[in-house]
Amino acid sequence: MNIRSKLGLVFVSIVPLMLLGGCNATQGSNMASGFLSALTQPGDGASGLDESTVAAGLKEALSVGSKRAVATTSATDGFWGNKEIKIPLPDELNTAFATLRTIGFGSQVDALELGMNRAAEQASAEAKPVLVEAVKDMSLSDAMGILRGDDTAATDYFRAQTSDTLKQKFLPIIQDKMAGVGLYQQYNKLMNAYTALPLTRDTAFELDNYVADKGLEGLFTMLAQEEQAIRANPTARTTELLHKVFTAR
Repeated sequence: MNIRSKLGLVFVSIVPLMLLGGCNATQGSNMASGFLSALTQPGDGASGLDESTVAAGLKEALSVGSKRAVATTSATDGFWGNKEIKIPLPDELNTAFATLRTIGFGSQVDALELGMNRAAEQASAEAKPVLVEAVKDMSLSDAMGILRGDDTAATDYFRAQTSDTLKQKFLPIIQDKMAGVGLYQQYNKLMNAYTALPLTRDTAFELDNYVADKGLEGLFTMLAQEEQAIRANPTARTTELLHKVFTAR
């Protein structure tokens, strides 16, 4: 196996780290470091790395890297304080909220918007196991496709392959967090006030689905930024493994 092929396999072994912004240098990197050692030795040091071994390495790397993936969005103001992923009030309810503001419910509308973002932040803190489970079936051929793709290929792959599954698992977390911060009660109070006005009608809207969709959209946005940084910016390669692999490419 020539050195280019070996380095290609090294790159595959850290695709999740590219996606998720690197990993803790003292935790969970033994397997990936082992790949690096074997693949950069002269001769056929990589001959024993079959697809199942590489897949195991991917899962191990992901379990560590996912901690960084959710760190930004799960922090206080992770959504609320980030203009790129802040969850706005639903466009479908603009008329209702604008009307409510004119009759003195402005602070309550603002509180609802804040509550949506707080629910997404709290749900993101529990997203790591969801992400790990969602990528268990990723094959070596999938990883090689990511290797040959553009600077958000990993993020685009996971968005295409896992969005539906993530939504199914993310929604109950959002619902629990929305209940925990009193969001349903806030929303129902506002909608009741609106529909009690003359010439208005009941506005049916699934707020929990909206928050879940926007929460996942925010996660993928952050993942794409982390992936782009790892690919292009040497200072973003926060572990010795990342530095060695990308310097050698």
